[in-house]
Amino acid sequence: MSHYLSGPRLWAGFFRILMALLAGALLAGCQSPREALQQLADAHGRQLEILSGQPFPLAVLAPQGTTNPARLRVYLEGDGHAWATATQPSLDPSPHNLLVARLAVDDPTPNAYLARPCQFVMAPACQPTHWTHRRFSQEVITSLSQALDQLKQRHGNREFELVGYSGGAALALLLAAQRDDVSLVQTIAGNLSPRLWAQMQGLSPLSGSLDPLDYRDRLAALPQRHLLGEQDRVVPARLAELYRQGLIEPSCLQIIRIPKASHDEEWETAWKQWSSRPSMSAGCPF
Repeated sequence: MSHYLSGPRLWAGFFRILMALLAGALLAGCQSPREALQQLADAHGRQLEILSGQPFPLAVLAPQGTTNPARLRVYLEGDGHAWATATQPSLDPSPHNLLVARLAVDDPTPNAYLARPCQFVMAPACQPTHWTHRRFSQEVITSLSQALDQLKQRHGNREFELVGYSGGAALALLLAAQRDDVSLVQTIAGNLSPRLWAQMQGLSPLSGSLDPLDYRDRLAALPQRHLLGEQDRVVPARLAELYRQGLIEPSCLQIIRIPKASHDEEWETAWKQWSSRPSMSAGCPF
């Protein structure tokens, strides 16, 4: 009799465990991007903050235990989940892949991670145009620049190094062109010229957006390194060469091609190799 009852009891226990595991998987699958970012921050001892700003408050992973660094590295997020379909903007542009945040929390260099307007935190001013056609607009640049001012006031750094991923690359270059405290820009799978990129991909122009090449005179003198994936179909690697040609005579610019990298794969390995590697070009203060 006891053997007969042990079977149902055993299966009932197994069933409860299975349901608990399934429920946990479902909850994990429903985790919001902000919850995922908070979890990543907690796991690495970083603090997720919301910097006040008008019209956009911005999410930031603040530096950990950093006091008065001479130069603060700031990671700028990419375009995120800008489009739900090829023609329909998403309702929430927060990135589903936290690649840039992972690069930041794994980097021993004093750094902050800075999200784009309307990513992880919505504001009344947020409109789909801010993460589609106007994602490189002046109001976006101004918002990010205000955040850099707050970081500088808080941490006492003299200079910034900006690291931009995907569309964050264009923003890094635009910020460098409009500020006088950016000493270096590095980019990963970077859209270095939204205008040329749209032409290459056969897309309509990004009306209302700025383009780094409109600031070529300032950017030609800026030390910069651009890492491109040879397998990238979102931002083709040859865009970097077109950007270099547009600057005419850049004084300190490196283009590094990563053979196995696509738009969002292989970058954690590549960045560990290149993030702090000195330049081979004379006079480049990498």
